[in-house]
Amino acid sequence: MTEQERIEQRKRAAYRRRHRERVRKKQMMTRMGLLLAIAIVAIVIVAAAIANGKHTDLLATEQDIQYAKELKKINDVEPDIDVQLLDPNKYSRPQTKLEKVNGIVVHYTANPGTTAAQNRSYFNSLAETKKTSASSHFVIGLDGEIVQCVPCNEVAYASNDRNSDTISIECCIPDKSGKFNDKTYQSLIKLTTWLMGRYDLTAGDVIRHYDVTGKKCPKYFVDHPEAWDQFRQDLVDYIEKNGVEKEVENASES
Repeated sequence: MTEQERIEQRKRAAYRRRHRERVRKKQMMTRMGLLLAIAIVAIVIVAAAIANGKHTDLLATEQDIQYAKELKKINDVEPDIDVQLLDPNKYSRPQTKLEKVNGIVVHYTANPGTTAAQNRSYFNSLAETKKTSASSHFVIGLDGEIVQCVPCNEVAYASNDRNSDTISIECCIPDKSGKFNDKTYQSLIKLTTWLMGRYDLTAGDVIRHYDVTGKKCPKYFVDHPEAWDQFRQDLVDYIEKNGVEKEVENASES
């Protein structure tokens, strides 16, 4: 091979190297452009989600403000209550003093078809079985009957971190949907509105077990938040229709 041929060979090799380098740079730029496009799309999606979340939070805040408004009337009519207090025991009725009532927590029994009496018996049996700690101040049955298990001035084991300042209401359910039938629902409205008047609470002070711990309880009101909002509105409407003008703040302890 002549010197001239060797020079030409080196030139071709150098050209190939430069060509490969240009191809690699072009491929790199293409990949970077694709990654940048993906990143931009991701940012847009996240921003939209955040904006939507903020909007949802805003709506929730506005609803809370609406339901937290102090009512000019109270329901002073005590519903029919079958008082069947649990036997004092550390598993369901520890007789711990409940110093102040700041809220009402709504629950569901999660065992379709059972009665208020059966759920009350279960709470009472824990003194013997010692399986867990559980109870509720009230249980509302499928026929609308209201059974009181724990005095309102004592702690019930129902609402975790809010046991110390809330009254709990368990509601029986006819099926796995967790939806209360009309008799249970109407008794829940009457009992809740009476307790609201008794302890000077607003509809905003009425919460779900879900709002305390994230537990899916009461199931139907968690699955259908619009039904929960309607329930709180029904509380307000019931008081407006059936209540009497407030006179003095009064909260008895029986």
